[in-house]
This record gives sequence, structure tokens and C-alpha cells, in this order.
Amino acid sequence: MSNVLVISGHPNLNESYTNTVILESLQQGLDSVEVRRLDSLYPDYQIDVAAEQQALLKADVVVLQFPFYWYSMPALLKKYLDDVFSYNFAYGSKGDKLKGKDFILSFTIGGPEESYDPLGYNHFTVELFMYPLQQTAYLAGMVYHKPVYSHRMVYIPGVYNTQEDVESRARDHAAALMTQITTITGSADNQIQKFVANWFAEFDKLPEENAFFTEFLADDVNITMPEGTFIGHEGFRDWYAIARATFKPGCDHQVEQVEVKPQGDTQANLYQVELRIRLQAESFEDSALKGESVNLLVNETWSVSLDEGKVTIHDYLVEPVNND
Repeated sequence: MSNVLVISGHPNLNESYTNTVILESLQQGLDSVEVRRLDSLYPDYQIDVAAEQQALLKADVVVLQFPFYWYSMPALLKKYLDDVFSYNFAYGSKGDKLKGKDFILSFTIGGPEESYDPLGYNHFTVELFMYPLQQTAYLAGMVYHKPVYSHRMVYIPGVYNTQEDVESRARDHAAALMTQITTITGSADNQIQKFVANWFAEFDKLPEENAFFTEFLADDVNITMPEGTFIGHEGFRDWYAIARATFKPGCDHQVEQVEVKPQGDTQANLYQVELRIRLQAESFEDSALKGESVNLLVNETWSVSLDEGKVTIHDYLVEPVNND
């Protein structure tokens, strides 16, 4: 069972007609969920960073639950992100602590759906307003999922909506969120994306032993790199020796894009994984790069199989992106 962590960013949850219902529904409907109410934990906005980071480390799925304030999140939740998603925790050369965790935005919107349109009074779609948070997830190496949001979620007595209507929509919202959590934690797409994050997190360390990698490579794996083509486990070891002789440990592979596509009959459990990876690394003085810093963008294409939760790579292609 996946551990679900819900960060409630409402600044005064006791006055909410919708976020309260959503959180209560999650606690009743999910087996392993922790809800952290920032408004009650930190009424003075002094975030306990160590405690919040520890909660994140235990989680498999991270949900930010909040009301949509001025096209973004409440100030309390923004401060949580500023403080907790810190350098060398969420990003940076050692900031791999959140890599591979599922990241879901769940929020309530007061305005009607038709207003979030180029012809509406808000001019932009809701998804466009989420780009900064989407990039936050990407930088932290998290698996960003389609947000769950609902409109007309404000009750103003005698003016806008009824309490019964907004609470009903809140229950529907919670059901949709729970369905998404259940779906992504068991899907092939999610398992492969988690594997990708773990693969690069381990590669950043450039460990002397390469058994972690060969465990997930087919015996006849075909590896095509800028340095040439390498076949099988011995071929991988030859290429890995080149990589370790070139780059210093502490590389930073950032997964900027990932797309998983079934190949042929889905029952065959074969998938093509298309990746956009940015590598930032330092090289050794006696390597071909002569101590230069590297900031390299590449496209990678993997052919993988998935059998009882284990990913096996059969083809691994890396092509540098031409920045000209």
C-alpha cells in the first residue's frame, strides 16, 4: 500500500465548506494517508522544516490540497514550499530526496469553468496557471500528474451557491482524487516513471559497483551512446567505465520530460519510454573533457518490459540535442 501525504494549505480550514469535506473524505476512503494541516501546525507561519521533510521522505504520493487564491496558492502553502523544498533536499547536486514520488495538485476554485478560457474574464486555462508548480515537480524529480480541481466551490450565503451544493461537489472532488491516487499507484506508466527516477538518482552517485544497473538490463541489451554501441552486460560495463572515468560522482540528471507508450499488445507488457534529460556534471582533469563543467541536454529512448513490477531495459538510445 502506497503512503499518501496530503499537505493542507488552507489558511483557515475551520471556515472552509469544501476543503474540510475533501480532507475528511480522503481520511475515510484511503487506507494509508497522513493529512498535515498547515494552518493548525503553523499559525505563526514558522515551518518546522525537519518535521515536514521527514513526512515527505515517508510518502510515496504527495498531494497539495488548497483553495485557488489569486490564480495560485495561499501564502502559507507557498511558504511551506519555499522552506521545505530546499537546496540539497528537493534540488541541487544532492537534492534527490523527492525523486520518483508522485505529485498531485488538488484545489478548489470559486469561479465558474467558462471563466477560465481565452474568451472568459480570467483569460487563461487553469492548467496554464499551474506551470510554476509543474516545473517545481520536474526540478525535484517528482512524477507530476494531471491536477484535480473543481469549480464553483465557494459558498456565500444568499449570494453564490448553496452549502449543500458546494459540499456535494467537494465529495465528488474527493472521489475523483481518490480514483486518481488508486490508478496512478498501480499503473504501468507510474511504475516505469518511478524506475526512471530511481535509475538516474543512482547514476548520479556513479558507484564503483554497477550491479544495480545490470540487474535491470536484458542479457542482450543494445546500448547506443555518443561514444558508440555497446551490447549486453559486458558492453554496459565498458561504457560505464568510460562514464566513471569522465564524470565526478555527484552528477545531476534532471528528467525534464518523460512519456511512456505501450508497444503492440499491452498484455505483452512492452513499452517505449521517451525522455528528455539534462545532465549537469563536473569532469576529471585527465578525462577527454579536461575538467570542464557539463550542461548537456539529450533525448533518450528506451525499450522496456514490465514483469510483476520489475522493469527490464532491452534497448537504450541516447542522442544529444542540437542547441544550434
